[in-house]
Amino acid sequence: MDINLLQQKTGIVGNSDAISQVLEMILQVAPVNISVLVTGESGTGKEKIAKALHLASKRSNQKLITVNCGAIPEGIIESELFGHKKGAYTDARGDRKGYFETANKGTIFLDEIGETPIDTQVKLLRVIENGEFTPVGESNHMKTDVRIIAATNKDLSDLVDKKLFRKDLFYRLKTVTINSPALRDRLEDISLLVERFALEFTRSNDISYRGFMPEAIKILKKQEWNGNIRELKNFVESILVLEKGQRISPDMIKMHLNISKPGKENKSLPVLSYHSNDYAERELILRQLFLLKQDVEFIKQALTSQNISDLKLLPSFESEYSHNKSSKIDNLKIDQEDDQFIKNRSIGDITMEDLEKEAIERTLKFYKNNRRATAKSLEISERTLYRKIDQYGLDRKIKIEKF
Repeated sequence: MDINLLQQKTGIVGNSDAISQVLEMILQVAPVNISVLVTGESGTGKEKIAKALHLASKRSNQKLITVNCGAIPEGIIESELFGHKKGAYTDARGDRKGYFETANKGTIFLDEIGETPIDTQVKLLRVIENGEFTPVGESNHMKTDVRIIAATNKDLSDLVDKKLFRKDLFYRLKTVTINSPALRDRLEDISLLVERFALEFTRSNDISYRGFMPEAIKILKKQEWNGNIRELKNFVESILVLEKGQRISPDMIKMHLNISKPGKENKSLPVLSYHSNDYAERELILRQLFLLKQDVEFIKQALTSQNISDLKLLPSFESEYSHNKSSKIDNLKIDQEDDQFIKNRSIGDITMEDLEKEAIERTLKFYKNNRRATAKSLEISERTLYRKIDQYGLDRKIKIEKF
């Protein structure tokens, strides 16, 4: 079997060096009756690699049994893997074959092997080494002839260090390791993947398909696909449904990926984001700090234009936001006297944490320590606000001045 035929049978798409190396390794390893460990991030297609190993092996005419170890409750995983005898436990009303017995002469694919309980790992090691297992409630051993392919998106060596995975099983599995490459390591395959997903989806759902514009594909190649191929496939199917019958343009891609045009702020929330929650929170807080600055300037101008000099409100604002050394807010970094948001002299020393802390501290002071009003103004949850207050130790520092 050559690479092209293997790709046709398994649906593995791509011409990149990364995927070509994987396919070549599959063809080398598949004919040999040896356990294989498939590693890689979630959504990279580890199950397809397992399927390819089976189809290119001498067991291709037998069964390929797929087991998601992370989806089986700990209390019944041994029964699922090795079977049980009638009466082994309360609900065992009859004998039941396990996956290892069912897969005899074929291949068993243990996905998310890192989720397997320690006690079960001992029995898996015995199957790999001797081909023996014992059904739950049975005293006699049974034999099975299976090829084991395991997969994980976790670092098994790290789990070994944490005593969550057996060292002997780890070394037994990693005799041959195939790494499923992340999408960011095979960007040249994105156009082929998009075309495959689009054709399969539109044909099965009777949707007209006019293709993706070249510029639209370029935008997709610049995105961070943390969910890898699975995430890309879901996006392609989603945009084809929402833009039914249309040729997918760059503007459509930007809209559905929530990519703002230069110079324009995208205020639509919630949105699909590839940044962490902390990053998103800081963006919201900084934006609200800037708006707060504008509101203060507007109030000052309004009061000045009306010649209301005897109000106590104006001096309070002036003392809070001026650049006077007597200001009670330490290391004031927000510039109030020109169009710049941050003082030039602060660049190089200021951090996102500094700005976030200052934004929360000022907004709390502005709303007289009203947590609900502060959270609403900053467009974050009260729970997040309380966490940030504890993080920066602001609770005791906020002093409310009487107007």
